[in-house]
Amino acid sequence: MEQLRGLGELRAWREAAWRSGAAVGFVPTMGALHEGHRSLVEAARRDGGRVVVSVFVNPLQFDDAHDFARYPRDLRGDLELAGAAGADAVFTPSVEDLYPLGDPAVTVDPGPFATGLEGSHRPGHFRGVATVVAKLFALVAPARAYFGEKDYEQLLLVRRLVADLSFSLEVVACPTVREPDGLARSSRNARLDPSARAAAPVLYRALEAGRVAFGTAGSAEAEAAMRAVLGAEALAEVDYAVCRDPETLGPLEHGAPSARLLVAARFRGVRLIDNLGARRAAGEADTPR
Repeated sequence: MEQLRGLGELRAWREAAWRSGAAVGFVPTMGALHEGHRSLVEAARRDGGRVVVSVFVNPLQFDDAHDFARYPRDLRGDLELAGAAGADAVFTPSVEDLYPLGDPAVTVDPGPFATGLEGSHRPGHFRGVATVVAKLFALVAPARAYFGEKDYEQLLLVRRLVADLSFSLEVVACPTVREPDGLARSSRNARLDPSARAAAPVLYRALEAGRVAFGTAGSAEAEAAMRAVLGAEALAEVDYAVCRDPETLGPLEHGAPSARLLVAARFRGVRLIDNLGARRAAGEADTPR
């Protein structure tokens, strides 16, 4: 496996892949790789061609400088995991590589995502995500890019970015990877102290309760069930617990057969998000709000 330390090395690697006729599968990450990232690399490996992973902690998507500074970094571990999972190369650009003139004057407008669930709680976050993803897609020119469903709103943003900006690539969604107690794998989990780590699986329990309620009653009941579970955990400072349209994350239409349940909460200062799909049981109607 190769480490590509700058734009010149990436371009040479990409051109060699093209000359060989191999399609490129791309896994963009911010490092601190874990089993969730491993599953993305393995999915890309199964699809064939060459596989490249990027490791770049993007300053544009942090609204808090302290959060950016505290974000976990372990490049040696990242290289080992990526290689073991089947990556052919890991692209490790510097901030200067991607933003040579400093903070970019031209960025990618995330549209309605700017004021959506995460956008409303993290100003500027999705503009930073959209900008760096567009830059990486232009640099890597992959045939396929792999994203986890754990960051569901981000996944929808990337799909819309690819469609609206006419990138010629397939966005492949991969299932959330979880710990045995249900906690979604996340680089931020490493920052949880023991009491916060013990409390954090309440997110998944809330989602499961919401999924049951949606299947047998409706969206209002699903949101109430999630809030009840979260409210019983003293360490959970809840930002939202909502039931939304799975394609747009807008309000759910009456009688919709499926939904996406999404939650976000802080545990002793560490903010975690999670989500789960839900379907209505046959013959069940949504309870009017």
